[in-house]
Amino acid sequence: MATPRTNELTKVVLFLGLALFFSEAQGRTHRSLAQTTGTAVFDVTSYGAKGDGKEAVDEDGEPINDVAFIQAWNAACHTAGPAKVVIPPGKFVLGQVIFAGPCQCPNPIVEVQGTVIATTDLSQYPSPDWFLFERVDGVVLTGTGTFDGQGHVNWGQNDCEKNPDCVTLPSSIKFHRLSNAVIEGIKSVNSMFFHIFVTGCHNVTVRNVNLVAPFDSPNTDGVHTSISDMVTIADSVIATGDDCVSVGHGSVNVTVTGVTCGPGHGISVGSLGKQVGEKPVQFVHVKNCTLVRSDNGARIKSWPARTANTASDIIFEELIMDHVKNPIIINQRYGCKKNSVPKPSLVKISNVQFKNITGTTITNAVVNIICSEKFPCEGIHVGDIDLQPIPLKGLAQVTSTCSNANVILEGKHDGITCSGAPATPTSTEEAESDLE
Repeated sequence: MATPRTNELTKVVLFLGLALFFSEAQGRTHRSLAQTTGTAVFDVTSYGAKGDGKEAVDEDGEPINDVAFIQAWNAACHTAGPAKVVIPPGKFVLGQVIFAGPCQCPNPIVEVQGTVIATTDLSQYPSPDWFLFERVDGVVLTGTGTFDGQGHVNWGQNDCEKNPDCVTLPSSIKFHRLSNAVIEGIKSVNSMFFHIFVTGCHNVTVRNVNLVAPFDSPNTDGVHTSISDMVTIADSVIATGDDCVSVGHGSVNVTVTGVTCGPGHGISVGSLGKQVGEKPVQFVHVKNCTLVRSDNGARIKSWPARTANTASDIIFEELIMDHVKNPIIINQRYGCKKNSVPKPSLVKISNVQFKNITGTTITNAVVNIICSEKFPCEGIHVGDIDLQPIPLKGLAQVTSTCSNANVILEGKHDGITCSGAPATPTSTEEAESDLE
């Protein structure tokens, strides 16, 4: 039988146990522990983020969501064990967010479950980046959530087509100086500039993403790479107003596979030869992709008479074209007006393969290879091409144009003779800004 003294001791023990529990809970500082995985989870709403679709500032005038996201990241980054930042369901409006390392935790995860919405106030972006990840090893950006750049509000500010000193709008997601990084599962809509920008990185994989913007939105490249090596872009759907994938200068060992592209400007190497100090592009492999109603298909592009560079060891193979305008194209007169005679490009292109490319085109010119008079293209292999023009009124048979190029025709290439007068391929593209 319990005595009064025993009851009192029981109460004291219970009180101390509860006090210890709440003390530990408070000491975790918004951190919960996923018992099944041993991963510390940092929910941005625990740091004050509000997913109500509204912009808000604290008493010091700081954007509440911007601060909360960065605090959650910093807490995760400086955790000794595995850690994950969670953006839960909701609509989170915010400006520039920088997730910087190096981190103490191994392979930090950012899981997006809700929708993050970019503020349209350009003064909230000190640099042309919205979500910037930098100097982190092994970061994983994942989830089923959406990045909404609200680009339609500011696309009119993009005057890069007419102004060489234009101000670059923010890219939605930028990976800078990362290694062993992954982007998977997320959706990006209406980016102000690039959807995903990978620069200065090593070993990056982008897979199972969905990148969407209107066909006439300027410079909304799906994935743009520069000064990076071992980049893989796989199993994704990209429909934009610019290149679905653009492989910029300094990109080495880039693989693009299983991508459905269109509308957009195709899958491109370049543009090259515009900026001083560009680095070579080498070992690019584009395979098993489908291009639907895109302005271009498989393309390499360089500016005339700007800066020197090289592009070599490039393969486009096993591609399906569906109503594509310029299926196979090397254009070293990029950015030139029709019928103009520019100075030669200073970019040397060599060892390129276009093979096993089938489908339909809305023009009869299935191959357009216009190379530099000063540095002619070498080792351009074209083979096993079966592209049929859609029977529109007045459309002629398959034609091809090759200028200043050593072209080797192989396998099936009906109607492709690689002869004819040089021409400037038609395009509806915007000029690109300097950003790397």
